[in-house]
Amino acid sequence: MSKLTPKERMKIQRQQMPAQEPLERIKNFFEVNLGLTEELAKLEASRCLECPHPACVEGCPVNVQIKDFVALVAEGKFLDAATKIKQDNILPAVCGRVCPQEEQCEKNCVLAKKGQPVAIGNLERFVADYERNHLQKKEKIQIQKTGKKVAIVGSGPAGLSCAADLIMAGHDVTVFEALHELGGVLVYGIPEFRLPKEIVKAEIEGLKDLGVNFVTNYVIGLTETLDELRQRFDAVFIGVGAGLPYFLNIPGENLNGIYSANEYLTRVNLMKAYQFPNYDTPILDIHNKVVAVFGGGNTAMDAVRTSKRLGAKKAYIIYRRTEDEMPARKEEVHHAKEEQVEFLFLRNPIEFIGDENGYVKQVKLQVMELGEPDESGRRRPVPVEGKIESLDIDTGIIAIGNGSNPILTKTAKNLKFNRKGNIEVNPETMETNLPGVYAGGDIVTGGATVILAMGAGRKAAKAINEYLSKN
Repeated sequence: MSKLTPKERMKIQRQQMPAQEPLERIKNFFEVNLGLTEELAKLEASRCLECPHPACVEGCPVNVQIKDFVALVAEGKFLDAATKIKQDNILPAVCGRVCPQEEQCEKNCVLAKKGQPVAIGNLERFVADYERNHLQKKEKIQIQKTGKKVAIVGSGPAGLSCAADLIMAGHDVTVFEALHELGGVLVYGIPEFRLPKEIVKAEIEGLKDLGVNFVTNYVIGLTETLDELRQRFDAVFIGVGAGLPYFLNIPGENLNGIYSANEYLTRVNLMKAYQFPNYDTPILDIHNKVVAVFGGGNTAMDAVRTSKRLGAKKAYIIYRRTEDEMPARKEEVHHAKEEQVEFLFLRNPIEFIGDENGYVKQVKLQVMELGEPDESGRRRPVPVEGKIESLDIDTGIIAIGNGSNPILTKTAKNLKFNRKGNIEVNPETMETNLPGVYAGGDIVTGGATVILAMGAGRKAAKAINEYLSKN
């Protein structure tokens, strides 16, 4: 492609990601977005203005050299672009799919000021997929060993990014995972149609090739305590995420047919309930039934879109604020609307009503209005006196957030936690109050994004490496 002037670049429209048709995709669990073609990727990459001081990099929590990899895509050097990304991000196929680029790198793109930013996330996904499909033989990397041993607790994005940097530094790294599958929230929380599990497995295989040792079905706090782990390893990183679901705490919440989003998505994603009885774990039959999901984040979107694929006649998102305040990604909301999900805004559940057999049949909703902003900066929802509605439902799914893993808080007696149960760390180094013990990801911040967790893992790895060089 010939060198374009900035004016010529700005005239090129953002290239749209090909996707399955909405009425077809709600019949399957295949990936919704189909990926860019080589020509579309090069054309999209050619929109980059190649800023001398690219603000997009500042918006990336792991500081991927975006301008450099995008320039390589524009030149058709896709494998070189993949190498460039992986200098900073070991999970590009994952991040290209699930990271909120519109709030991070793309938000800072100069083109966003007058139009559409460069589709950085779509290009990252394209490059990672191209490498996975075209790289026949990976070069064996020779790493000089230090003799130091590091334990990583949790195989989610924070743990994986920390493990990658530490193995490259020459340390022996062992990752302990409580579940029988590796990947943490990437495998139990995110549906197949957004993030195919084969992609997560491929990314993890790359770490195994580097020498990272993975141990599954191993719960730190039960199988072995943190103190015991510290005796066996020179340093420990805790990245167990925030896997304890919050509930509404309203009457009727214990009725049959009420799920936490954690249980619902884990049964479907990890335990393959959508393929029952070929897989052992069932889920309540919702074919031709009415499902209500309570919450407005990405987890709520995942749950409600999953319900459509399981045959729900009607699937609702019920959210106590308006669409403007919803934290879910715009793309996920757009896809949900295309898939005929119905949105009920300014509604807050106050009671579930059951039938004679103990199954939920109805939810009472308090009509809300927006008042003054709260600590999150969003306008606080307040009840409209005397306005209560009823909605007939067959299944309710609670997706209002998660807390920290209580197993650690109960067994790691000397570790400092804040009042929410999150581990307290030095934000510069991610070190806890215990020497040689570091933490990052949702267990520190509460529920956040994949890329923020990865950034914490990388920051911790750097500090751990410095710690081990002195001890």
